[in-house]
Parts: sequence; C-alpha cells; structure tokens
Amino acid sequence: MTQVAPLVLVDGSSYLYRAYHALPPLNNAKGQPTGAVKGVISMLRRLIKDYPESPLAVVFDAKGKTFRDELFAEYKAQRPAMPDDLRPQVEPIKAIVRAMGLPLLVVDGVEADDVIGTLARQATEAGRDMVISTGDKDMAQLVNSHVSLVNTMTGSYLDEAGVGEKYGFGPERMIDYLALMGDKSDNIPGVPGVGEKTAQALIQGLGSLDDIYADLEAVRELGFRGAKKMPEKLEEHRDQAYLSYQLATIKTDVPLELGLDDLTLGEEDPQALLELFQEMEFKSWVNELADRDEVDVSAATVEPEKLDTQYDVITDAKDLAAWVEALEQAELFAFDTETTSLNAMAARVVGVSFAIEPGRAAYVPFGHDYMGAPEQLSEEQVLGALRPVLEDAAKAKVGQNLKYDRNVLLNHGVNLRGIVYDTMLESYVLNSTASRHDMDSLALKYLDHRCISFESIAGKGAKQLTFNQIQLDQAGPYAAEDADITLRLHRRLWPELEQIGPLKQVFTDLEIPLVPVLANIERNGALVDAKRLGEHSLELAERLDALERQAHELAGQPFNLGSPKQLGAILFDELQLPVLKKTPKGAPSTAEEVLQELALDYPLPKVLMEYRGLSKLKSTYTDRLPLMINPATGRIHTSYHQAVTATGRLSSSDPNLQNIPIRTEEGRRIRQAFVAPEGCRIVAADYSQIELRIMAHLSEDKGLLQAFEQELDVHRATAAEVFGVDLDAVSPEMRRSAKAINFGLIYGMSAFGLARQLRLGRQEAQQYIDRYFERYPGVQRYMDETRARAHEQGYVETIMGRRLYLPEINARNGNLRQGAERTAINAPMQGTAADIIKTAMIDVDRWLQKSDFNAKIVMQVHDELVLEVAQEQVEEVSRGLVERMSGAAELKVPLLVEAGSGNNWDEAH
Repeated sequence: MTQVAPLVLVDGSSYLYRAYHALPPLNNAKGQPTGAVKGVISMLRRLIKDYPESPLAVVFDAKGKTFRDELFAEYKAQRPAMPDDLRPQVEPIKAIVRAMGLPLLVVDGVEADDVIGTLARQATEAGRDMVISTGDKDMAQLVNSHVSLVNTMTGSYLDEAGVGEKYGFGPERMIDYLALMGDKSDNIPGVPGVGEKTAQALIQGLGSLDDIYADLEAVRELGFRGAKKMPEKLEEHRDQAYLSYQLATIKTDVPLELGLDDLTLGEEDPQALLELFQEMEFKSWVNELADRDEVDVSAATVEPEKLDTQYDVITDAKDLAAWVEALEQAELFAFDTETTSLNAMAARVVGVSFAIEPGRAAYVPFGHDYMGAPEQLSEEQVLGALRPVLEDAAKAKVGQNLKYDRNVLLNHGVNLRGIVYDTMLESYVLNSTASRHDMDSLALKYLDHRCISFESIAGKGAKQLTFNQIQLDQAGPYAAEDADITLRLHRRLWPELEQIGPLKQVFTDLEIPLVPVLANIERNGALVDAKRLGEHSLELAERLDALERQAHELAGQPFNLGSPKQLGAILFDELQLPVLKKTPKGAPSTAEEVLQELALDYPLPKVLMEYRGLSKLKSTYTDRLPLMINPATGRIHTSYHQAVTATGRLSSSDPNLQNIPIRTEEGRRIRQAFVAPEGCRIVAADYSQIELRIMAHLSEDKGLLQAFEQELDVHRATAAEVFGVDLDAVSPEMRRSAKAINFGLIYGMSAFGLARQLRLGRQEAQQYIDRYFERYPGVQRYMDETRARAHEQGYVETIMGRRLYLPEINARNGNLRQGAERTAINAPMQGTAADIIKTAMIDVDRWLQKSDFNAKIVMQVHDELVLEVAQEQVEEVSRGLVERMSGAAELKVPLLVEAGSGNNWDEAH
C-alpha cells in the first residue's frame, strides 16, 4: 500500500507574530514595512521543501470576536493591539499565499486553532496523517497517533512521545495543564499561584482536572513546594479553573465549507508573485522568478530602482561656488573626506565629496600630488569656501562614520558641526548583529549595489597607493560614489528607525550626540610615561626568562613555549596530563581555557599561564605603547568604536584600553604609566557594581533591592542569604563564592561553570544556585521571563529601548541556542550599562564645555571615565562628575559612583 503524504496545516496567525518579532525591521523604498511578510513566506517556502509531496493549507484568525469572548469578556483583553507596522503586512501575506496556489482558510466567529482542530479531528477519523506547523503550545492537545506538530522556527517536532517527554504527560492532559496554569498571552486566568511545575506535579500525581477536584486532600501529599496550602487555592478558584478549561479547549466541530479533500495545492500564479515580490523588494525571489519562461518581467508593476549617476570632479572655482550654494540651500547633504591615512590624528585631507540627491554627487580634490596630476583648487580655496557650511550647526549632514571626518578636518582647523545622521550608526542601532556596518556591506545589503573597492583603484599590500597618489579619473568616481551611496543608504535606513520609537531615541539621544564627544576624547589623548614603560618591559623580559627556565625544569627538557605542538607533546605524552579538549583535527588542545583548568592541579600549566599573560602584556602594552605616542602631541590617541559590540558597549583599538588588566600587579603597573601633566591630576570615576544594580532594577527582587537601598556589601549580603548565616558571620571565602554566583548568573553561568570556578562538586554548586534563587526569586522570574520573551520576540531590550537581536535563540543546535539564552539574560544589563555611561559622557562633556574648568575627558574604559583636571580644581570637578554620572539614569536602586584622584591612573582608580 502506498503511503499518503501527510496534510500540512499552517497556523498563519502564529507565523505572523513570530515572524514579526523574530526578524529585524525591514521596509521597502516607499517605507512600507515588509519584515513579517518576508518571515512568513520564508517559513512557508521552507515547509514546502520539507514536505514536497504534501497538500498544504494556511489558516488565519478572522477579524472580530469569537465565542470565547462571550464566555469570558476579558479573553485576550491584555493582548496589545496589533502593531501599526504589522497591520499593513497581513493582506500582502494573504495575497502571496493565494498567488502561491495555497488554500487559505479564514472562518468568522472562531480562531485559526479551532479550524485546525476541526480538520485534525477529520484527519484522525479518516486515518490520515496531519502535520500542524505552529509555535503555539495550546495545539499540543490535538496531537495523537495521526497528528503531530512542527515548529519551523525552532526546528522542533512533537508527536505523542514528544509531548510526553516535554511536558511529563500525554496530549490528553494538555487542556487540564492550561486550565490550571492559565495562559498570559490569551489572558486565560488559570488558578493563581499555579505555574508550570505545579501544574505538572498536579497532573502527574492525580490526573485530569476532574480527578484533582475529586480528591483535593490528596494534593497535600504530592510533595511539591506549597502543596500543603494548594487545596484551599484550588477550591477558591474552582469556577475559574473550569472556565479556563473551556477557554483553552480547541473546538473540533466548526462547520467548514472546505473538507480534507478540498485542501489541494492550486496553480501558482508566477506573474502575480513576481509583482508582489517586486513591490516588497524581495530581490532574490524576484531574480528566481525572472529566470522562468512564463514570467514577463517587463510587465511587472514595479521596476527595480535604476539610477543614472552623474559624478563631477570639480577643479574650477565657479563650479565649486555653484555646489556650495546648492549645499547651503539643501535640507540635508551627504559628506565625506578622502585622506592620506586611516589614522585620524595623522591623516591629511586630499579632497571632499558631497551629494544632495541620489545619483548626483561631486568630488573636489586639492591634495593629489602624483606625477602629472592636473591642476586643482588649493586647500585654502576649497576649505575656505566650504568652511561656513561645514561649521554651521544648523546645516544637517549625513555621513558614514562622521567621527573620523570630524577629526581629520580638525587637523585643518575646520570644526564639522551639524552631524545629524550617520549611516553606520543607523545600521548599528537598527540591528547590531545583522551584518557589518561598513559602507560596502550596507550598500550590498540594502541597495543591492557593489561599491567600487579601494583595492581596485589603489592596489594591495606594500605597493598600495595612498589616496593622494591616485589619478583623478579613478579617484573622482570612487569618492563621489561614497557620498551618493551614503545619502541613498540614509534614505533607506532612516524610515525603518523612525518606525521604532525607542530605537530612534537611542540614535538621536545617545549615539549621534556621542560622536563629537568621542572625537574630542580621541583628540585629547592620554599622556604616557615612556620611560616607566621601558623599565617595566625590561623587568618583564627578566621575569619571562625565569618562567621559561622554570617551565623547562618542570618538563624535564627544553621546549618552545609558543609551540602548541611541542607543548602538547610535553603535557600529554611526557607528563601524561589529562586531555580535556581536542582540536578539530583530533590533537589534544592547549588553548587558554584548557591550561586554565589544568593549572588548578598541575604546576607546569600554572607556569605557562603566567608566562602567556606576562608575554601578552609585554608585547601589547609595555613594548608597544611607547611606539604609539604621537610625535606632534606627545600623547597616545586611541580610536573608539561605536558600531562593533553587539550590546552597545564602546570598544577601542590602537591601543585597546579595555583589555589592560586591573586585578593583577603587572596590569596596575601599566596603568601607573598613564600620567597627569604638570599642574594636573588624573581623576577617575566609575560605577560600582552597575550590572548587579541593573539586575535589581529589572528583576525587582525585594532582597536585591533592599541590599542596595541599605548600601550593604551586596556580595556579603548574598553570602549571608545563600549560606544561611548572619552578615557578621560571612567569611572571606563565603563572600568570594557569593561574588562568583552574583556575577556568574548575570553571565548565564551553569552549575558546571560555577563548580569549576569555585573548585566544588557540580551538585554542591547547583545547591548554591538553588539557594540563591530561593532567596532571590525575582531574579529567577526575570531570567525565565527574559528567556521566554527572547524565544518569542527574537530580541531583548535595554531599559532605554536598545534592541539586541538573537539570531540563534531558536537554533536547532543546542549549544548555539543555550549561548543565545545566556546572551539574552546578560545583554539587557550590559547594554543598559553601556547606555548609562554614554548618557553620562554626553552630559559631562557638555558640562565641561560650558564651564571654566581646566579639565577634559581623556579615556573611557568599561564603566569608568578618566579625566585630566587642574590640581586646584580636582575636588569641585570630582563632585560634579559624580553628580552627573550618578544621575545618568533613574533606577529603583541608587547608582553609586566612586571617584578618586592621583598622579597616575592607578592612583586615581
């Protein structure tokens, strides 16, 4: 007998919301939202590939009320209205579904679940297999020997055995489960105080809702937490439980115009699909259809945007004057510089480009000095003509990484103002993890345009030309294209940002005002004592020699400490140390985390760890920092990056200030080399335990809130709670363990990780974690809710509304998924900390600019601001600094800022 392919039913309403929340915002050139359309159709296309022989139908909720609203007026009352940018996507989805030839079912008076339930019953009675594609757990009640569930977003599959494994009981108890615990998303009340675990315990112990209510006294003997008092709660809310049972029950007797045999795949309308895909600007799907003979691309209603470009190279004063006049009249113009170096402090500008409308741009060269270069306007002529418009704060500009352009123009005495938009930051705020935020990547992603590459006009490697050496016939189009593409990217990205109010606010209130602040800090630079670093370097070299000799003695023979192959042979062949991890090729790993663990028990790995740490300090800092001192300023000028980390934190390079160790003596000695100039002091102010304070705010846990409000040592308070002792009885070891738990949980540490860190058994570590959550239940609730929200939405948010998308949150690979869950818990705290210090930096910079203080910010590292301050003004500036940093956000606990001063950074910290 030939096996019939299963019928596939798609819960369209579930798809709609999951696609909307899981994907970053997407708009076409007209500003029409298209992200949910793309998500839903992508999942449908995937299902068709997975079930090529199966009939497939899509079911949507009908508009208006259903019979459940008559049963319970508050049914779904708490569910927010459909988002404004989702509503206009519903009809295009339905139109595409019809054009794909798929049956579309919408039945008034009932929900999509009830239509699917009715068809599931019919399939079961007919002995026909059915797969329901949904993300809704309510549907598990429909599962039987013929009906199973698949979730295309997570890749999970649930048959009868799968339901039992996931919930601890079969599909026949799913309605009882929902009746007991309720469903917040649908406002099904359930029984107050009954959550997932309690509902599972009740059903596993006694059976159905009727069985439970038939013997309430037996509930007390079930042994779960709160079992003794549960019968009273159940009795008090008996009516509510049975109402919830009715609300949660999917109808299976809805009168339908279509039966199972009518749900067959109709004919696809490729021409209609093409026009819909073009309107939505789904270019890859358009290209896929355009290759087919039955499609007339020329008849499509929407043509892809094709711009005729006109790029001018301006070498005439009259032409420049005409462009300057056009810039003065423009509401907004794109601006870019071409320079001799990526080092903003050393670079010289050799030309500027601008664009006012898409496809129309100009490049004005003044510093190309290759042999035979044509005559150009002088630097004085060009910058003199442009200075008024460039320095006019009322003239709005857009650029790509305008912080760099502002810095290089300052090398020529021009102060770029009116930085209103930046396409790098627009892309970053929209979705920090979606792609790289450089212009070439963004142009390809959003404009389907491949930019002229720098290598194609300058060459590669040691022979690569600097921009002043590039001939104008190549330099002109390259530079003008930069301005043109920037303007076109802004027109594409800005409407998407505008639609999401909190993200727009993050952009306008934080990221854009921060651009000149960071530029100022970079130019201020930090004073470094090269002599002290040189002396430190010599001492490190002697210490490294001693460690190398010690390693050779412990190994019983000389070997190259930098060779993984030789090191592996010594550790695992000669000394027979345990192999903890292997490389992809199967060799024993000598990676840092492996040596770290081995160092807890064996002397050679411990020596190797110290050797590696000191070697890195020497090469990265004590040797390199003196070479990075700018000869013109005598200072080190790091570069701060706004669009690199996923969470919103700043990073820095050349040098990377974030990686200087603070807890080791050697790291502190490097900080001692960052000194104050004569007559000044270093003032350093940083937030105390900011992420724990944010955790207290977000979780609203009473214990944590109380600890911070009473200004207790939070690690000591945690230790007292976890170990069940008075505050005075907390030992240093207890406090250390509590600190590991506090910070470990923020970063999603497991019992295994905590056990390894504290050198405990895994079971003991788990007991610590369990006790922590018993004492701080709000933290547990926050973590559970955050994980659930992340799975549903596909992103988490900071207090200020910054989003972090989690592309792996529903991955099939368990490691990837768990990693994303850990990120989901930590990112709102780390991201909020980043938002707070950015707010503080902007406020402090404005305050210093308006004041008469001889003070300036010279560094920002993690949660710390470092200033140079005139000696006699230290006290007043420190007071104002602490006031502004502690007032950068209003949390449910105080923001504590600690400030110090000294002759160097280490003394001040």
